[in-house]
Amino acid sequence: MDELDVIRQEIIDHPSNAWASEQGWAPLFTGSARARVLVIGQAPGRVAQETGLAWSDVSGRLLRSWLGVTDATFYDPEQFALLPMDFYFPGKGPSGDLPPRPEVAPLWHPRIIGALSDVRLTVLVGAYSQRYYLHGQKRQSVTETVRAAETFLPFFPLVHPSPLARGWRSRNPWFEETTVPLLAQEVRQALDAG
Repeated sequence: MDELDVIRQEIIDHPSNAWASEQGWAPLFTGSARARVLVIGQAPGRVAQETGLAWSDVSGRLLRSWLGVTDATFYDPEQFALLPMDFYFPGKGPSGDLPPRPEVAPLWHPRIIGALSDVRLTVLVGAYSQRYYLHGQKRQSVTETVRAAETFLPFFPLVHPSPLARGWRSRNPWFEETTVPLLAQEVRQALDAG
């Protein structure tokens, strides 16, 4: 049993996650000590939680296209580690999913990331991960933060690929013109790093 397996079992056994275990849910994160790219999102969606496969929805397909990788590469734990701010689907809110529980990342992320010793690039998908990992470096808004993505390397802030953000993408054509190609280039470099 490796360190990530130990942590996964501790998450399952933790009293704060008993409600999820009662539903038969497993904590959704993947990776290995050899993963080169880490994707930190908000929390699994309903489909991901039910299938047990992170990013297994429309948002995930768009994210993989932005990263410039195939499904096989994205789901290979030797290449990509997938870590949400909360390991379980938080439920539906009035406009999208509820936010991740704020106590989850401080409790578990340091140990998980510590076990991911080969990560070269960390993609921060959405406001929750950006707020947590960029601290005082974050700009005033997600738009400003994503526009300045290359200034945060080896972190790469990214707007959430949700269908709910379609309007944002149409109002910000620079994102697909310049940010997405830069992201794909950074992913290629991280995966090819010796």
